[in-house]
Order: sequence, then C-alpha cells, then structure tokens
Amino acid sequence: MTPRGALAAYAPVIVAGLVLGTASLARADTGEIVVGSKRFTESYLLGEAAFRAAGGDGHARRALGLGGTAIVFRALESGDVDLYPEYTGTLAEAVLHIEGRATIESVRAALLPRGLCTTASLGFENTYALAVRATDEKTSAVKGITDLTTHPELVIGLSNELLGRADGWPGLSQRYALPQTPKAMDHGLAYDAVKSGAIDVVEVYSTDAKIERFGLRVLDDDKHFFPPYEAVYVYRCELKTRAPDALAKIEKLEGSFDAATMIRLNALVEIDGRSPEEVVAAGSAPITAPRASFVQRLLAVVIKEGPTHLGMVVLSLLASIVMGVPLGILSERVRRARGAILGTVSVIQTIPSLALLCFLIPVLGIGTAPTIVALFLYGLLPIVQNTHQGILAIPASLRESATVLGLTRWERLFEVELPLASRAIVAGIRTSAIIGVGTATVAAFVGAGGFGQPISTGLNLNDTQTILLGAIPAAVLALMVGAVFAAIDRALARRHGS
Repeated sequence: MTPRGALAAYAPVIVAGLVLGTASLARADTGEIVVGSKRFTESYLLGEAAFRAAGGDGHARRALGLGGTAIVFRALESGDVDLYPEYTGTLAEAVLHIEGRATIESVRAALLPRGLCTTASLGFENTYALAVRATDEKTSAVKGITDLTTHPELVIGLSNELLGRADGWPGLSQRYALPQTPKAMDHGLAYDAVKSGAIDVVEVYSTDAKIERFGLRVLDDDKHFFPPYEAVYVYRCELKTRAPDALAKIEKLEGSFDAATMIRLNALVEIDGRSPEEVVAAGSAPITAPRASFVQRLLAVVIKEGPTHLGMVVLSLLASIVMGVPLGILSERVRRARGAILGTVSVIQTIPSLALLCFLIPVLGIGTAPTIVALFLYGLLPIVQNTHQGILAIPASLRESATVLGLTRWERLFEVELPLASRAIVAGIRTSAIIGVGTATVAAFVGAGGFGQPISTGLNLNDTQTILLGAIPAAVLALMVGAVFAAIDRALARRHGS
C-alpha cells in the first residue's frame, strides 16, 4: 500500500472524526427545556413530572438519571441542563456551603450570583436518616443515633455520596462521636444488605417506600444534625425570559406533593415495578395496564438504546485507530518518544471512567460527546501497544531485504511493516472495541443513553431484571464485535499464509 493509498483508506475515518468533532462543539438551540435528574427513584419521578408539566416532547427534553449532585449541578451551571429537582439541604451543604441552618430564602440568595433560581417548595421534605431492623434483638436498644456510640459492633452502610458530603458521614460522625467505620455501597443495594444482616444500620430517605417493606425503624436524629431538605426545582434564571410559559407550568407543581404522596409514588416504582413515566402519567389514578414481559422490555431497550450504544463505540474506536496506530508507529521508530507515549496512554487507562467524565463535562457538556472522548482515550492503549509490538517483532532480515530492494522509508512502512504487523494491530483494535462496548455503559450517568440506562436504573431499584435489560445486549454486542474481529484475523492469516 502506498502512502497515497493509505490516506485514501483512512479518509472515511478522518471525515467521521471531523464530523464528530463539529457535532460535539455545535450546540443546536432547539428551544426545548432540558430537564435533568439524579439517579434515584424520587428524582426520576420529579424530573418526569417537570418534563410533562413543561409540555413533554417538543417543548422539553429528558436528561434523567445523570448521577450524583456534582454531575447534575455541574451540568446545570454549564447550561446542558436547564432544570432539575433538588433539596435545599443538599444545595446548602454540598454545593453552596452555607453556614448555619439554611432556608429556601438563603439558598436562593446564594444561587442568584450563579444565574440560578429555585421554585418554592414542592410540598414535602425528604431528609436523610439512619434506620435499623425493627425486630432484630441486636438493634432493639438502638432508638436514636446517639445510641450507636454504645454499640460500636454495629455495621453501618452508606452511599458514596453521603460518605463524602459535609452534611453526611464526616459531620454526622463528628457531631455524635460515632466509633464505626461505615461500608460504602449503592443506596439501592443497601436495603438487601441490611435485610440479610450484612450491615446493621442503613442510610434512608424519609420518603423511601422500602422503609416499611423491609421492616426498618428510623433512628431519631436527637442532636438535629441533618438540615431541612425541602424539595424544589433549581433552574437557570434565564428560563424566565427564554421559556416563561414552560416555567410557569412547572411552577404550578409547587406545593402539589406531600410526603405520603411521594411514598406512594416511590412504592409504585420500587415495589410494583412500574416505570416513572407510567406513574407520573397516571397521577392519582390506578395503573391498570399489565406490565410488559421481560422479552418485550428487552426488545424495546435494544431498539431504543442499541443505535446510540453502537454509535458511541464505533465513533470512539475510529478515533482511537486514527490516533493509536500512528502513535504506535512513532513509539517504535523514535526511542526518545517511546516512554512518554506508552506512559501517557497507560496512565489514561487508570483514570476511573466516572472521574474522567466529570472532568470532561465542563468542556463538552453532557451527552454523547464526553462519552465518545472518554472511550477514545480508553481505546488508545491496546492499539498503541499492539502496533508498537507488532512492528518491533518483525525480523531484522525482512527489514534488511526491503532496504536492499530499494524501498523508501514510507514504502517499507506501508508495504512491508504494517502488513506484517496487521494481525497484532487488529488484535489491539479488537481489545479496544470490546473495552469500549463495556465502558460505554457509563454513558447513562451523563445523559447519553445506551445500554447503561437500564443498568443504572436497575442498580437504583436493586432490580436484577432491569439490570439484565442492559447487561444482556451489551454482552451480546461484545461477543459480536469479538466474532467480527476474529473473522478479520482469520482472513489476514490466510493472506499471510500463517
């Protein structure tokens, strides 16, 4: 293959990369309100309620289940999300760091310089609390959080977010002088953990539907540590002029919920297995439609999320190939650059995917753009290494023969070295592609969709079937990708007679 032929072969890849880059930088102004939410049931429900109040499709767009406070609030500040449900205590403690006992008024005053506003209370408070098994002799004497100080043997399980927040474990353990070292776990999984006895004390929200279902007793916050957590919508103040009608409709939700209503709505999702969309659409009416079968739901996920998931993997893989193969060649040819190139791509591989996405959100916003960039970066290491090793493994005698025949440096590369290293390079691309299929599931945490969406929802609900709705097609896709590259490898083996 000549240099010109190689450029022609790479042309579609380069064009795809340029289109991707342009699309990620250009933000089309559709006039829609983007409604976000965190990744737990009540936030999904309130986000869906705001979406419908704003007019639904055509007037609003969902970006639900984005992750924790840091991700969603950063998306709000960057303008990728226009509005999402939040709690005054969380805003005061985890975001604004307001000293003293905050009120809605003090939260509003602190948000205003950032160009952010809040609605009035939606009508209920959802505070953090700790709970224990109500009928367990081991915890029968524990009535308040203070009692935990005399029972250091009790195991506490808390979410990662509460473990790191000022209004969470650091402040709570200091206020009560608690001797325990809590276990970190997903909030949805903690209920089964306390039920099975793996932990004794669990973090709950006061409107959790599972408190009664799992037979838990909420401990008294006798030193009044947790601040008020009034539910509100926090939004970009520009909505008052950009979308006043939609905002006015959302503001009509103020005071329309109470704690009992939220417990009932949460129960319909977490216990009865209904989707937030079904629950909000039904309102106070009973849901009579039968729940779709597992196969029906699986097909719906494949049809809805499959193209998004596959598209992110393909685009990021093409970008990894375009960058990774030349870097692999460079690392083999230029010894002084070898350590820097291989070291850099190796370090990138060690960055946790969610942390990398958080770093990319301020630059690229939420959605597919940060996910594709993250997958591109994670895909570099196998391609760079295999390209480097594949060329390095070519026998010196073959290189000398090419030189004797009078081939130029570029001709040796494209007509001898790359063809001989092609199987190693394809193996690296195959590894990168399979890694991409799995890693792309984190896209759900930044509103990009894909097969991670049902996995994220299932983790929140501790619903194995819902997790499988995303895990099964992701696994099948990984197997299909592996089979495609295995076929390419066999074709290359036949060509080279090996």
